Amino acid sequence: MEYNHRDIESRWQQYWKENKTYKTEIDNSRPKFYVLDMFPYPSGAGLHVGHPLGYIASDIFSRYKRLQGYNVLHPMGYDAYGLPAEQYAIQTGQHPEITTVNNIARYRNQLDKIGFCYDWDREIKTCDPEYYKWTQWAFMKMFNSYYDTKLDKAMPIADLIAHFEKEGSKGVNAACGKELEFTAEEWNGYNEKQKSDTLMNYRIAYLGNTMVNWCPKLGTVLANDEVSEGLSIRGGYPVEQKLMYQWCLRVSAYAQRLLDGLERIDWTDSLKETQRNWIGRSEGAEMRFPIAGSDVELEIFTTRADTVFGVTFMVMAPESAYVDMITTPEQRAAVDAYIDEVKHKTERERMIEKNVSGVFTGAYAVNPLTGKEIPVWVSDYVLAGYGTGAIMAVPAHDSRDYAFAKHFNLPIVPLIEGCDVSEESFDAKSGKMINSCGAELDLNGMEVKDAIAATKRFIEEKGIGKVKVNYRLRDAIFSRQRYWGEPFPVYYKDGVPHLLDESQLPLLLPEVDKYLPTESGEPPLGRAKDWKSAEGYPLELNTMPGFAGSSAYYLRYMDPRNNEALVSKEADDYWQDVDLYIGGTEHATGHLIYSRFWNKFLYDLGIVCRDEPFRKLINQGMIQGRSNFVYRIKDTNTFVSYNLKKDYDVTPIHVDVNIVSNDILDLDKFRAWRPEFNDAEFILEDGKYVCGYAVEKMSKSMFNVVNPDDIVERYGADTLRLYEMFLGPLEQSKPWDTNGIDGVNRFLKRLWGLFYKGDNLVVDDSKPSKDELKSLHKLIKKVTWDIENFSFNTSIAAFMICVNELNSMKCHSREVLGQLLLLLAPFAPHITEELWHAIGNNSTICDGSWPVCNEEYLKEDTVTMAVSFNGKARFNIEVAADTPREIIEKTALEHEGAAKWLEGKSVKKIIVVPGKIVNIVVA
Repeated sequence: MEYNHRDIESRWQQYWKENKTYKTEIDNSRPKFYVLDMFPYPSGAGLHVGHPLGYIASDIFSRYKRLQGYNVLHPMGYDAYGLPAEQYAIQTGQHPEITTVNNIARYRNQLDKIGFCYDWDREIKTCDPEYYKWTQWAFMKMFNSYYDTKLDKAMPIADLIAHFEKEGSKGVNAACGKELEFTAEEWNGYNEKQKSDTLMNYRIAYLGNTMVNWCPKLGTVLANDEVSEGLSIRGGYPVEQKLMYQWCLRVSAYAQRLLDGLERIDWTDSLKETQRNWIGRSEGAEMRFPIAGSDVELEIFTTRADTVFGVTFMVMAPESAYVDMITTPEQRAAVDAYIDEVKHKTERERMIEKNVSGVFTGAYAVNPLTGKEIPVWVSDYVLAGYGTGAIMAVPAHDSRDYAFAKHFNLPIVPLIEGCDVSEESFDAKSGKMINSCGAELDLNGMEVKDAIAATKRFIEEKGIGKVKVNYRLRDAIFSRQRYWGEPFPVYYKDGVPHLLDESQLPLLLPEVDKYLPTESGEPPLGRAKDWKSAEGYPLELNTMPGFAGSSAYYLRYMDPRNNEALVSKEADDYWQDVDLYIGGTEHATGHLIYSRFWNKFLYDLGIVCRDEPFRKLINQGMIQGRSNFVYRIKDTNTFVSYNLKKDYDVTPIHVDVNIVSNDILDLDKFRAWRPEFNDAEFILEDGKYVCGYAVEKMSKSMFNVVNPDDIVERYGADTLRLYEMFLGPLEQSKPWDTNGIDGVNRFLKRLWGLFYKGDNLVVDDSKPSKDELKSLHKLIKKVTWDIENFSFNTSIAAFMICVNELNSMKCHSREVLGQLLLLLAPFAPHITEELWHAIGNNSTICDGSWPVCNEEYLKEDTVTMAVSFNGKARFNIEVAADTPREIIEKTALEHEGAAKWLEGKSVKKIIVVPGKIVNIVVA
């Protein structure tokens, strides 16, 4: 009976499906373990072999924990909204839901073929109204909440309204867009629109003016990761910075809690550091610089208040509202031209920009500590979203200020002793302050930290500023001018936004005749007929962004069919949080920030019991493509083999890796690949055409995309799973190389050979030998450690060694081989399930128990010890592992090799390190 992966895999996949082997329910008799894959977007291209890498790792860990007795939640679903489906709809007229459903069906088919242990009864799709009802519900809760900075949590907006009615803005402790001052009488006299606008300054979900990446061609706002070098990733269209009135989420209110939470979760240091940098906590002072000849005061934030004496110019972000207010008529044209030039750069691109650019506004600010007038410039290296969007420039002690000053020949004034203001030393180390005093503030001789503290106190006392903690973290822009997204449960009455009643959820996405903006520039929902509330008021025309549906999906998996709540208290109390989350590093500053924020908000409301959603996170590396090349002799249709190309003038051409095997080209398939190669001729070596290769990104354009379906069909899913793990450490990127997959497939056939000889099952009930038990328990110890530490590649090497050892021992013991199957089951579930039943088990191997290592079987009977004389090794002795020390010493001294080193000398001391060395000291 030969190993037939096609029959075996299809049979057991059907068995698992029919018997709901992976269905998970709350079971208070067992400990829970929640394993989650990052939400995939189902593209039309389907999976390539790089995509399942993280899924296979999470599947191994899920199966392992189940065998250890845990109740494992391992779900899967789809992040189904997004721009690609909408762009396809615009091009073809086909509803994006049809495209999405087809893509999901293809993904599901591919995932099923690989044999994952997902509980498909918990499958969710973000485009399903039963799912996005809860995204809309969460938005409504955020709209009706504000962040109390004293309680450090979200609270009902009704509480804030009650405070306004009694005391106005006095004593308010709330995260806000700007500080407002009004009395209770003023508040109570406001009309509905004025009250609404005021509350928007405090709501967690609010409408506000914010700078966005606007793509006119796509007619929508884009996230930073959807833009590169001023162009949209999708389509390559120009993108510009634009101030728009948008729905936003006040993520910035949670900045400190997002920082603090990093200390309580098991993530890599590099990922934590990425989030810390993105959140960007700074302690400093906010100060006001009056603009000469006007009533305008320019607010700035600085972490080095002590350096105000060294300010020689100021710089504003191009988007700053101050630009229009202070630019002089003489400079207006130059400023407008500059702003138009830089508006196509994203903030991310501006942060890494090395070229210096800027323009003078014509205005001068007054240094509040020295009284000196300093010029005010505009430059794209200052960002509107950080601090106040304006900076005081101290070029002697800041690299970007220094570069700007040198470029525009602006003055540079050193403040730190020993700073010579050169390109090598502009960022001088902390020293003592000199020559930096005003009429009332003398910092001479102070250490820098003391000078900073003294300056902060001074500016607060004089009322020219205040001490403040600032964060780089921006509020999330939550509006998209798209069709294919979650509708907002919002209608407008006399221009004032109101929420639908919760009983009206979900608000369904309407039908439209086209998926483009209207002729008047409204978003696509403006095309919907009767897009109004039940009361007849117009509904919001924007839709929510992609991250809306993916920010709390892990919670919905806990209780996916609950129509009364996002997640029941029973389900949340049992599953609590994600124990293991596996996904790519590209989500470090997007999804992971937003999910943590979303979870903390729900925690504040008492909806969930854990403040942090993801306890442990692993970033899998990327599987790169291994490209192949053929070499065409110039001006011919003749192709020369790799090792002969040096004799010809050739052009390398990427060739489809699916018609290459072990770098050998299938000539017939190549001729059929493209029409122009139909009459191709070849110069071969040893009768074969050898291709060249290179490691590149897996891409259709390089013809190096490998479809997992092809691997599964030819070698089987178990081979694919093992091979992806065998390629290298999980967290490192590595090239896909089909050349090595045969070895993994041969391993499975050798495993099969332990159980079958021909058509005969050769497993028996013989008692295991000492060597067999040693080999098995060595494997148990190794694989258990490897899985716990995500070192799957070394586990597979250990499996290969063990199978070879057991084959050489002609092991047929059911006791040994059964435990071998349990160890391998998480990696290769199909073949192990088949053999598990073949040796007499009636239930699925998934319900087995993980083997436990017995260290007694690993003890060596004999050990080899090096014998040294005065520290230099001279020979080895072999003794029983439990040999007493005095016998070891006697054996070493009486060994035939000892005589020459003892001749004429006396033994002063003998040092014995059990199981390792004997050192004889002679003189």
